[in-house]
Order: sequence, then C-alpha cells, then structure tokens
Amino acid sequence: MPTTGSGIDSDLPKTATILAVDDDTTSLRVLGTHLKHLGFDVVTAQGGLQALALLEHQTVDLLISDLRMPDMDGVALLEEVRRRGLSMPFIVVTACGSIESAVAAMRQGASDYVEKPFNVDSLQLTVERALEYHRAVSENLQIKAYLQERFTFQNIITVTPAMKEMLEMAAKVTTSPKTTVAIYGESGTGKEVLARAIHFASTGMPTGFVAVNCAAIPEQLMESELFGHVKGSFTGADREQQGKFSQAGSGTLLLDEIGDMPLSLQAKLLRVLQERTFELIGGKTVHRLACRVIVATNANLPQRVADGSFREDLYHRINVFPLRLPPLRDRKDDIRHISEYVLAELQQHLGKPLPGFSQNGMDAILNHDWPGNVRELRNRLERAAILTSGELISPVHLGLAANPHQAGQQDYDPAYTVYQLKIPAHDMSLAALDEQILSLTLERCKGNKSKAAQLLKIGRKMFYRS
Repeated sequence: MPTTGSGIDSDLPKTATILAVDDDTTSLRVLGTHLKHLGFDVVTAQGGLQALALLEHQTVDLLISDLRMPDMDGVALLEEVRRRGLSMPFIVVTACGSIESAVAAMRQGASDYVEKPFNVDSLQLTVERALEYHRAVSENLQIKAYLQERFTFQNIITVTPAMKEMLEMAAKVTTSPKTTVAIYGESGTGKEVLARAIHFASTGMPTGFVAVNCAAIPEQLMESELFGHVKGSFTGADREQQGKFSQAGSGTLLLDEIGDMPLSLQAKLLRVLQERTFELIGGKTVHRLACRVIVATNANLPQRVADGSFREDLYHRINVFPLRLPPLRDRKDDIRHISEYVLAELQQHLGKPLPGFSQNGMDAILNHDWPGNVRELRNRLERAAILTSGELISPVHLGLAANPHQAGQQDYDPAYTVYQLKIPAHDMSLAALDEQILSLTLERCKGNKSKAAQLLKIGRKMFYRS
C-alpha cells in the first residue's frame, strides 16, 4: 500500500476494502477515485440504506460515510452498523467548517473524520491510522481471549482427588479479591499458572497481573522494584518510577519465591499487607493497595522461620489461604491426560501432525519420576514434537529410557541408546544422532546387522550407508 505523505510504516495488508457512502454522486466518485489511487479496494453506496443492504453480503475493512444524507444520516448509519455487531472502523465525512458535527459523531463511536474538499495526504493518513488502530485492538482482544482460555481452572488437567480438592478451594477464594493467597509447591508444579487462574476468575481480565521473582532481583533494587521511587530519592533516580504494587492496580501481584525475600524487606511487606497502604521511596503520599497479593514458594517456610531467615509474623500474615500443589510424581493418574493435552497444543502450535505416543513412549513417560514436574514434562514433549516426523512419539524422541528400572539388564532396548550418545557440541545434527544410534545398536547386537535392523525397525541396508 502506498504510504507517501503518511509517515506511517505499517504492517497493514496490501489491500483493504473500503465502503464509501454518500448521496452526492460527484462527491462519491471523487472519494472513490482517491481511495483507489491510494491502493485500496473500493465499493460504493449512494446513501445509508443502500450501504446496509450491501453489508448484508459484503465484508469491508473500513467504512467512510458522509454525515448529511436524506434517507439515513451518517450517525444513524453508524448506530445501525454497530447494532448489527459490525466493528470495522467508521470514518465520517464533513464539510469544511462543520467540525462540531464530526466531533459529535466521534462521541457516538466514529473512529475519525475527514473534511471536504478532500486532501489526499490527509485522507490516506486518516484511513491508515484507523485501520492500524483497529488491527491493534483486534489483536489485543485475541490475545486477551487466548490468555483467558489458557489460564483458567478448566485448563489445569487433573483426575487426582487431592488436586481436585485443592482447585475447588482455589475457586472459592476468587470471591474474596483482597485475600492473600499462599501457593506452595516444588519448582515446575504450576504455581504461576494457578495464580493466573485465580486472578482471571477473580477479575475477569487477563490484564492487571504482575509477577515478581523475589530471587531474581538484587537486594538493593528490590525495594524500588516493589514500591517505586520519586525523582531524586537516591543517586540515579532521575525520574519518578512506579513500583509493582502500583502497576498491578486493582489486579493481582504475584510475589514468586517469597522465601528468598531479604529480611530487610519482609518487615515492609508485612506493613503493606496489614495496613494495605504503601509509599514510594522518598515520597510522602500514602497510596492505597488495591491489588490482591499472591505469594508462591518452593521453600519450607516453617523451617526458614525456625532458622531465622524468614519472619514468623510475615509467615502467619501470608498464610491466610494456603494452597499446596502436589508434585507430578504424586499425580500419576494425571500424567497421561496432561501429556495428551500438551501434545494437542503442540500440534496446533507447530502446525504438524502429531499422531500420539507409542506404547514404549507412554511407558517411559509414566515410569519417569519427573523431578522438574509439569514444566519438565512440557519441555520433554516439546522436544519430542520437534524431533518426530509424523511417527508415534517414542522414548528416543523424549530422551527417556523405555524402562529406567531395567536399564542395566541384558535385554537390549534400542531406545536406551539415547543415554549413551556422545555428540560433540559443534555437531548436533540429526545425521550425527542417527549415525551414533546405528553404531551403538550394532555394537550391542555384537555386529549382527539383521538383529540390529530388526530392533530399530529399519532396513538392513542402512548399516552399509553409515
């Protein structure tokens, strides 16, 4: 699309379809000619009623309408278009000197206005700006819908009674949006996923969720990160900065790895939670705490209280509504369901067929202890989904032994060769992987190519190529 004079370097589609509406034939022809010259597809309607009839069977990306028309004026057309659920940008055309009418139309929901007689550069700028804004809004709505769909209680897959009971408790606390929630669990169990589900169920909004990793921020920066600071409050504070408490607004602040928060800040956090107020560093204005605070940790907080690294009063203050996520090894019945759910997600994300798991592949998944919990399972499945070429996922794809408890037995499982591969860092190609698998399998079969080929389910000729 031409952009001369617009100053916009957009990612808009090369062609957008615009519906131009005006009862004046000459004015409509001029507007249509300008728009076509700018590279747009144009359809025209002589009046509001004709435009509505056209919209019954024509999809358009933007509508430009004159304000003053006898059968239906521009504002009435705008109202009817919106009543029908059509969300395309709507630009009104007004005569020079009648800006008040255009502003009134914008209060009714019009995107912008252009004046007669038309200035081509101004017309192009207005149209491209409206299309770009509409595209950005649409993408934002899609992202919000995706997040709301992804981070819900329904997407936390479980058939385990203890896990179901915990989720029922979590659902109940969503009705109390200021209650502090403490989520306990090993690394990778899904503490942030649960926190987001509580947030979305409480607020109905995917925005307003702010997460802070207390273990990742240096102690000297943590206070400013949480509370913010005013200009000049310390060396280098050349401007005022909002902290995470402010950024969360009326949403949710997740303090992840709360067990690693420095003692110097624990007393200040305790005061914030008790009084629900805070001040910026160097500031005198008292701000109300509007957000819910959720804390999460994989640490044993009672033990840290006992050894003096965590304040006992803060522990009792954050432990208002404790939720404990069990490790994946205690959710054996969930592993198959989670694996199938994640594989379906990966198939959509990667755009390739992923027909499922071989029996050995699923056995390897079920037999693994999963020290990294759901996060490790997801990572293994993503690796397998990338490596597979349409065949069922096997232990080799997963990087797991078919049965780790029998790995030392004489009966050879070719999938176990993955543990013995020694590929140099400079050569991680699939060809190198294939070559080593063939070599190791042949070695374990004592040079018997037929047996090795049978184990790997490949042709015997493959060993003559390697």
